[in-house]
Amino acid sequence: MTETNTMNQPKVALVTGANKGIGYEIAAGLGALGWSVGVGARDEERREAAVDKLRAAGADAFGVPLDVTDDASVTAAARLLEERAGRLDALVNNAAITGGHPQEPTTVDVNRVRAAVETNVIGVIRVTNALLPLLRRSPSPRIVNVSSSVGSLTLQTTPGAETGPISAGYAPSKTFLNAVTVQYAKELAGTHVLINAVCPGFTATDLNGFRGTRTPQQGATAAIRLATVEDGGPTGRFFSDEGEIPW
Repeated sequence: MTETNTMNQPKVALVTGANKGIGYEIAAGLGALGWSVGVGARDEERREAAVDKLRAAGADAFGVPLDVTDDASVTAAARLLEERAGRLDALVNNAAITGGHPQEPTTVDVNRVRAAVETNVIGVIRVTNALLPLLRRSPSPRIVNVSSSVGSLTLQTTPGAETGPISAGYAPSKTFLNAVTVQYAKELAGTHVLINAVCPGFTATDLNGFRGTRTPQQGATAAIRLATVEDGGPTGRFFSDEGEIPW
């Protein structure tokens, strides 16, 4: 597909973990902007229900079977996107897990830490690297890693800052993700690929038992903005919809 033809086609995005919550709202937001949106999710029934709902709202949505912890699944997802669009304009790495509770570091089950890192960090690397060839075909490729302010070491060490419960798995996995985001930005400097981390804020999702104070639609705002940012925009930085977050 030539760049001229690409410019005449709708932009294409993949959102991982998009069958519900923040991921679904990111997909909905991009769909409302006229993007063709891949709904990445493991569960077939929930994935297709999300696609149907997005299509009913007028979005050009399609399902992408995707388990970010599985090499074969990620390879198959890349092949599907290759066959469907031949390129990718935005990748939103949203899929994440807490790893389970409790997570006090002195007593944590290390398998919970391992699970959080496998999905929240290694999964992001796996998906990003598999899809980079398609992203490089876009004139303005964007990568958005959905992180959390609980991964900010600055905030974690600021007395009185709201940093969530003590966590040896989930919070450090987001710190790790932030660090990986910076390394990608350094390697991709000088290319058209812009990559940033975003925090959706304390959003009511099943990840936190719906205790959050923000709606998933509100939580999707920053990711949508960074997925659609103009050329010359920021890269290798960490944002919420209120502004930049310290590492």
